[in-house]
Amino acid sequence: MTRRRWIADEFSDNQAALHGEHAGHLVRVLRARVGQEFDVVAGNAVRRGRIVKISSDRVEFELGEEILSVSSANITLLLAIFKFDRMEWAIEKCTELGVSRIVPVIARRSDAHLVAAASKRAERWRRLAHQASEQSRRQTPPQVELSTKLKEAIVFPGHPRIVLAETESQNYLRDVIQSSDSQIFLAVGPEGGWVEEELKLFRESEWISASLGPTILRAETAAIAAVAIAAAVLA
Repeated sequence: MTRRRWIADEFSDNQAALHGEHAGHLVRVLRARVGQEFDVVAGNAVRRGRIVKISSDRVEFELGEEILSVSSANITLLLAIFKFDRMEWAIEKCTELGVSRIVPVIARRSDAHLVAAASKRAERWRRLAHQASEQSRRQTPPQVELSTKLKEAIVFPGHPRIVLAETESQNYLRDVIQSSDSQIFLAVGPEGGWVEEELKLFRESEWISASLGPTILRAETAAIAAVAIAAAVLA
């Protein structure tokens, strides 16, 4: 049976621990017991961990041998802010698919109330990504950044940088990405898509415009589909 994987909140030498709500889930929901073994991510290593001590808000592990793991593709997702329930679905699923960094972006069509509340959601988004990483047996969770204005996010260094655009009819995402790419950037717009002024800004910043096909997708569907395609090509 495949062991459940946990990302340690703290570790040193051959010890690691979960604490707070993180530990509480293991104790109360999964009924953890001393002696049980799990995979534990401690820094850059995945190691076999045996529970040695349990309290209501802390679980301590003794760490054993290192376990080999598959590294994720280096994909940065610029995700325009849209309805939080759907956006959180995208963050969770894109994490499971292997995205390495998520940057919430303030777009012209992002609702002003959502933009104002985005900074308060950052910790929740990180927690969702953390939980999805453990569920999908990732070695590390993606970096989830604070919301950023498009003009600041669009100049991130690196190539290729690809913006998903409904107006694009020639370039398909699967054909733009090369298996030899060491990292890629994907930009997905809000509900209603990017406005022409934003697409012009992408072009001027040397982003490649690409399409997911002839159908119009919801923002969360587009994000998940784009990351799935990128991860498959880069695998």
